[in-house]
Amino acid sequence: MGRFWDKYTGTRHPDSGVAPRPTTELREALLAVNGTGVPFRVRHALPKEKADLVAEWRVMKPASGSGLSRKQVELRLKIRMRFVPLQREVRTLDEQVQVTWVGDPPKLAVSRESGSGPAPMVAREWTYEKGPDGRRRKVETFRFDSRDMKDPLRELVLDAGWTWRGVLSRF
Repeated sequence: MGRFWDKYTGTRHPDSGVAPRPTTELREALLAVNGTGVPFRVRHALPKEKADLVAEWRVMKPASGSGLSRKQVELRLKIRMRFVPLQREVRTLDEQVQVTWVGDPPKLAVSRESGSGPAPMVAREWTYEKGPDGRRRKVETFRFDSRDMKDPLRELVLDAGWTWRGVLSRF
């Protein structure tokens, strides 16, 4: 059941032969991700978050409609990371929130959905436009993929010789 469980939670182990780096070096490497032009940010966790570091990404989908029928969806992804130095692993909890704003000015009204666990969050939107050849074609207008945030963080942890362990519930 161990391999199945690891696959379900998104747990990854470092390659054999990689010497684990100290906790302080790993923490600083994760915080240094902020300066490389990434769309998310990594910060120190607040006491109520019960973690060491938090990576956050907030995205607003393009608005549709106008006036009172205007609707806009906000997507939020948060990865809480807790270091376990004795086992050389980073335990992570993914949290996703989708909030729908309506009206002009926007007010929270329609819905709010949230969840936690190791599920990837992917959102895409397309429109149809006339192409250079005069034919109608599909053009992507919005793209959000949680793997764009999780993969660089996970690779950094694995390269440091630590295990990336996904958890299903609160720390």
